[in-house]
Amino acid sequence: MKEEYLKKQARWLSEGQIGRRQFIRAAIAAGLAVPSALTLATDVLAATPKKGGKIRMGSSYGSTTDALDAGTSENGMTQAIVYARGNHLTEVNNDGTLIPELASGFEPSNGAKTWAFDLRQGVEFHNGKTMTADDVIATFNYHRDENSKSAAKGLLSAIKEIKKDGDNRVIFELDGGNADFPYIVSDYHIMIMPSVDGAISDPNSPVGTGGYIVESYEPGVRIQMKRNPNYFKEGRAHFDEVEMITLSDTTARQNAIMNGDVDFIDNVDPKTVTLLGRVPTLDILKTTGTQHYTFPMRVNSAPFDNYDLRMALKYAIKRQELVDKILLGNGEPGNDVPVNASMPFFNTELPVHEFDAEKAAFHYKKSGHSGAIQLSVSDAAFPGAVDAAQLVAASAKEAGIDIELVREPSDGYWSNVWNKKPWCACYWGGRPTQDWMYSAAYTSDTEWNDTAWKTGESAEKFNELVVMARSETDQATRKEQYWEAQKLLQDDGGAIVGMWASFIHAHGKGLAHDDAVAANWQSDGNKVAERWWFA
Repeated sequence: MKEEYLKKQARWLSEGQIGRRQFIRAAIAAGLAVPSALTLATDVLAATPKKGGKIRMGSSYGSTTDALDAGTSENGMTQAIVYARGNHLTEVNNDGTLIPELASGFEPSNGAKTWAFDLRQGVEFHNGKTMTADDVIATFNYHRDENSKSAAKGLLSAIKEIKKDGDNRVIFELDGGNADFPYIVSDYHIMIMPSVDGAISDPNSPVGTGGYIVESYEPGVRIQMKRNPNYFKEGRAHFDEVEMITLSDTTARQNAIMNGDVDFIDNVDPKTVTLLGRVPTLDILKTTGTQHYTFPMRVNSAPFDNYDLRMALKYAIKRQELVDKILLGNGEPGNDVPVNASMPFFNTELPVHEFDAEKAAFHYKKSGHSGAIQLSVSDAAFPGAVDAAQLVAASAKEAGIDIELVREPSDGYWSNVWNKKPWCACYWGGRPTQDWMYSAAYTSDTEWNDTAWKTGESAEKFNELVVMARSETDQATRKEQYWEAQKLLQDDGGAIVGMWASFIHAHGKGLAHDDAVAANWQSDGNKVAERWWFA
């Protein structure tokens, strides 16, 4: 009874129906000592979202080649901008569950080949236009167009037809069953845009339905936004203003948070966590999810078109050393698949790719290669990427493999190096399902297949298995399909998944958030602007 009484009093305090003093009296009457009552009142008020203030966020990402087109978003900065100014049919909530967003609900039929999404009514774009089914259809068709360069094109390749059933209901017909389709439509590239005459006229328009309205944008520098007074979500988007600043230099980002020039930073270098943790005005936030650091080898470029050369490099890396020295223990070794134990149908019987100088030397000799192998790298790829590449080169040297590091500029790295140079450093935030991860980065129809592993018997079989598993309803069969897909990818694919890394952030103690913090992306699912507030 006392617990229920205190919960009711706490709710009234958070809603402003009673004052702090009245709450403390009630807590004391319920048997709490004065210090405990004071602490409880402070905790309740701190956990109550408040409107107002300007949050300044320092991001390790951002490039002068960035654009507002969500379809071309390729780093954490542009993703955070998408989530601040726009919305999607569904979203992964801060507790990790999938919930409707611009949709009010969704349901499958015909063996999950047909998906119907009911839309929220009365949602407005920043220009005052009411969102309808026409906007949803036009958005998806923009990404699906045969000439589209959207990173979501491959994700949506299974869609045969999209039609509307009135202004507030959209029906997707797929070429096969897909139980994970509601996850796919939450992909950050597929931000619903306003249509004109049934088409998207300007994908770089800042107009969205999100909690914040873009006021100014300098790609690779900063973006300024103000709160949308007509936002449809209750209890979200609390700040009056949001400023996101690109601080790709690790030291500059660290100094900015320590000096109070920003309120929040992502990608804290593990080497400085202890230092930042001593600053009395700061809190350190760590979340563990599906983020992994990779060294993709493009199999359509020499020398990585050689199976034995790829296998030699997979055995030439001391993965635990990367975790110990680069992540300082904040992660675990990778095994050359973008899947870990947190995901369904993880293959627990894969061979372990760990440093083995003899095996590496055997495969390297068999490859027939000689001379230095170039590895393009920049700390823009992930914190400590250059140091990680140096460790890779040192361990490969022990197996008789010479790796030449090419230091690339941070600005433009994601446009000029990643997905273009034969071998480079990369990071992936990961995806909550295998189908989504594969469709984003490994199947033959995605723009983001950064290993170019698309042809050949193993790659073709892998693509077949992904399609089969997508629509398979028998869980035992689906497990077999995903296990085989992982085995093919690990053995023949071009991905070196070196380590799984925790997300590490630092923020001022004045910032508050819900108890649950999302780990599907960094920065609370890259939704700090929407979910956090000043206490």
